[in-house]
Amino acid sequence: MSKNARAVAAKLLDRVERDGAYANLVLASAELPARDAGLITELVYGVTRMRRALDHLIDGFVSDPPDLTTRNLLRIGAYQLHLLDTPAYAAVSETVEAAPRHQRGFVNAVLRRVADMEPAWPSDAVRLSYPDWLVERLEADLGASEAHAALGRMNQPSPVTTRPDGYVQDLASQWVAELVDPQPGEKVLDMCAGPGGKATALAGSSANVVAADHRRHRAMLVAANAAKTASSLAGVVAADGCHPPFRPHSFDRVLVDAPCSGLGVLGRRADARWRVKPNDVEELAHLQAKLVRTAFDLVRPGGVVIYSVCTMTKAETAAIDELVAREHPDAKAVPIDDTRWRSHGRGALILPQDHNTDAMFVTKYQARHHAGSGQ
Repeated sequence: MSKNARAVAAKLLDRVERDGAYANLVLASAELPARDAGLITELVYGVTRMRRALDHLIDGFVSDPPDLTTRNLLRIGAYQLHLLDTPAYAAVSETVEAAPRHQRGFVNAVLRRVADMEPAWPSDAVRLSYPDWLVERLEADLGASEAHAALGRMNQPSPVTTRPDGYVQDLASQWVAELVDPQPGEKVLDMCAGPGGKATALAGSSANVVAADHRRHRAMLVAANAAKTASSLAGVVAADGCHPPFRPHSFDRVLVDAPCSGLGVLGRRADARWRVKPNDVEELAHLQAKLVRTAFDLVRPGGVVIYSVCTMTKAETAAIDELVAREHPDAKAVPIDDTRWRSHGRGALILPQDHNTDAMFVTKYQARHHAGSGQ
């Protein structure tokens, strides 16, 4: 193991915190030494996730705030000591070796104190290393026990699952595509398709799948992923889901895999917990409501609308279903008869602790038939 692995990790962590860089992109662009790549990746992702808890461990032994690089080295040392179970002598000595010479005595003194401490957490939010508002919101929406279990599970690396066609996609997302259940020959719209995981999965059903995304670069990603997976999409369109260029009632099924706060994929996106803000939830719920309204305009009488999000807040899940119940009282909520999902209002929910996947919420509706249709 190279003695500078921790120094490399600290510099990458500096970029994540100081420059607002994304941890996965920082790692992807770095030329990591092959023998240390696994350790550096673990340290960057782990310290990014657990930043708040690690600072609590450190700050009791620090009188003057250190510079960012030194703080990240202290976080790296504390992470190894309390979350990786690295032997204390190795965690301390290797981290001290990575520090600038004039800071080594300080890093050594702090980490030796951290190694000997028994953590006492002032709150669950600190222990779990999330912003207060996020923990409080999920406690209110899910109950404390389920919320803590979900947040704790997302402090562990998420498993990687690969479909038979080679596309890497979380199982919960694959299960949403299964629930869409397009039939051969049907015209299906994926309204918010980028980067194309669900759209390419749906294309394997012999349905005519149109994939749309309002961001041109994400629509291009859909097309690229369709080519890689040899998926036959009927079309890929850069289009605003709130103002789509499609005729009313022209699709048999419409999937609204809506933009959301992403609080169910925090295990996969190490830095996202520090980026999402409280008002983001309400703003996104407003957008989700607009997209669902559009979906009902686009689906034919008797057709199916599916709404899904990879989050767990009430505003983005059950509250959207309540809106549908008010605005489309004749639309039938289709039961999700699948034991992998737990009932959540008229829809269904998967939490990270259920199957070691992302969190996911889904509701499925059959639009009302027109009067006199004979159906």
